[in-house]
Amino acid sequence: MSKIYAIKNVELVLEDGTVQTGHVFIQDGKIQKIGTEMRDEAEVLIDGEDHQLTLYPGFIDVHIHGANGCDVMDGTEEALEEMSRVLPREGTTSFLGTTMTQSHAAIERAVENGGRYVGRQKPDGRAEMLGIHLEGPFISKDKAGAQPLEHIVPPQMDLFQKWQTKSEGHIKLVTLAPELDGALDFITYLSDEGVVPSIGHSNATFDQVKEAVAHGAKHVTHLFNQMSGLHHREPGVVGGALLHDELMTEMIVDGIHVHLDAVRLAYAQKGSDHTILITDAMRAKCLPEGVYDLGGQDVHVEGGEARLRDGTLAGSILTLQEAAQRMKSISHLTKHELVQITSENAAKQLGVFDRKGSIAVGKDADLVLMDDAMNVVATICRGVISYRKGEELS
Repeated sequence: MSKIYAIKNVELVLEDGTVQTGHVFIQDGKIQKIGTEMRDEAEVLIDGEDHQLTLYPGFIDVHIHGANGCDVMDGTEEALEEMSRVLPREGTTSFLGTTMTQSHAAIERAVENGGRYVGRQKPDGRAEMLGIHLEGPFISKDKAGAQPLEHIVPPQMDLFQKWQTKSEGHIKLVTLAPELDGALDFITYLSDEGVVPSIGHSNATFDQVKEAVAHGAKHVTHLFNQMSGLHHREPGVVGGALLHDELMTEMIVDGIHVHLDAVRLAYAQKGSDHTILITDAMRAKCLPEGVYDLGGQDVHVEGGEARLRDGTLAGSILTLQEAAQRMKSISHLTKHELVQITSENAAKQLGVFDRKGSIAVGKDADLVLMDDAMNVVATICRGVISYRKGEELS
């Protein structure tokens, strides 16, 4: 019989929203039991006594391009392995590897590599790649941001199907502009296939957003960024995102991409049930300031900002730990609300809530232990300690 491991004497944020002090028991990478009585046969992984620590479900980042010098578009197993290795430092235990607008050949290479990697992963302490987020090339040239204009194309069903086949069915979320020719039929197709259609890099009107929702749109990519803004005579994509409960909204809460008062405004409207924190991080995350590549473009990283030479924001170097800290400070979230926006909502949106996104018996032991300042103390990926800060725990 396999060993039982315990994380004991910590506050637990449970699936029903309650918080209790107790122990979590892990066996074969799964949460085997949750309780207040310690079991004699359990080997203690972490004892949080006297440290005032809280155990959350591991963070899920549905929009991340790269980290620590690597990028999904590198199209190599080594790049994805390195991303998976470093992400637990910030509490992230699973993620969607996110592509960007590039040549068809480059995207094909990236999704084929990504699909192959998803199928080969082992529970070895790395963050789990749950699938692929296809960001572009089916977007608006008017709202391209750092996506290269020369590779943007209208939605093409046959092209997507080719890429989905190459990925072995692992494209889970697609960012597109719903105002483009053929986009509405494409949204319906994606929804019917169990792929999340996301409105992003779009100059759509409010009515076009409404129509996209009617066809199956479920998600909004990095709310406020590279989309038609809120105007009192034309509410645009932002207004559509705020008013449609069918739409889950991503936000990059780094204080750079979106003014923090705009974040508070959006959160007051969408609430903890319809908000997901993301990083949209690029390869410079975890590295010093300097010049880095993003899709063949030089990105200048300075003062916490990642920008193209012309000043256009080009992803971020944000961590989900930092996003959670900032969100808590500006909106005074409860611990359960923090769970929703860092893990639960993402798991539900991706259809993996049966094994991710909450602390419950039978689910993957994807866990992050944090202090009261929301600093990551330890991260467990499928039952394996993948990151541990300092020596403050026995």
